[in-house]
Amino acid sequence: QGDIQNALTSLGVREPLSWYMNGFKYFTDLWNVMDTLGLFYFIAGIVFRLHSSNKSSLYSGRVIFCLDYIIFTLRLIHIFTVSRNLGPKIIMLQRMLIDVFFFLFLFAVWMVAFGVARQGILRQNEHRWEWIFRSVIYEPYLAMFGQVPSDVDGTTYDLSHCTFTGNESKPLCVELDEHRMPRFPEWITIPLVCIYMLSTNILLVNLLVAMFGYTVGTVQENNDQVWKFQRYFLVQEYCSRLNIPFPFVVFAYFYKVVKKCFKCCCKAKHTQSRWRVTAQGIGPILFRQ
Repeated sequence: QGDIQNALTSLGVREPLSWYMNGFKYFTDLWNVMDTLGLFYFIAGIVFRLHSSNKSSLYSGRVIFCLDYIIFTLRLIHIFTVSRNLGPKIIMLQRMLIDVFFFLFLFAVWMVAFGVARQGILRQNEHRWEWIFRSVIYEPYLAMFGQVPSDVDGTTYDLSHCTFTGNESKPLCVELDEHRMPRFPEWITIPLVCIYMLSTNILLVNLLVAMFGYTVGTVQENNDQVWKFQRYFLVQEYCSRLNIPFPFVVFAYFYKVVKKCFKCCCKAKHTQSRWRVTAQGIGPILFRQ
């Protein structure tokens, strides 16, 4: 436990220093973003856990620590960049995540189109935002993985699993006719589901698989070069760190922060004096370099 606390404390000192030294360039690396998120989640979890008198705060702190554990565990993948076999696979995963990001734009168009039309045909006057989200976004998303919506077929619709008032923890029932039967036309809802699942499960998913295949093939062609660059940056990262043991490394980082602040102040004063000389007409010294 002491080693973990020392590591987290060192991380809490090193990461803010890196933010200050490198600016926004620091967040261009995915691993740095994960370090930042893990650090913020850890601090938030500590704050919630300190409120031991409130049970809800303790539970919230435990949930935050669980999410923080996921981030720090996934951060260990960075160690595999040393391996010649596993290193390029990490690059493949990173580029495949980019492919998924662009794929979600295409999928979102189909999902929202089907979800809004389905909600408008089946139900009206739904005022609960959480159930609107489930009907418009969540259930169409699950349909991409093969879960067929059960409320589009009037012959299998169960009224005991819904509510007419909208005050219970159940979805709102579909509109009924004078015979207490679902009002929606099945000749519209069932073809809509078929077209949606055909488009998402076959067309879009296979498009994503093709994008993955192209990405993997591109990285595989330059497998050795990718691994060498990856290992070089990893070694460079660890060589740039201070090799002073904890807790003495805190004083070293504090010295670097003071040194950086002193350089910035001196640079600002030097630039201001050169601007003053230029304004007096002696010559454009600042623009001559």
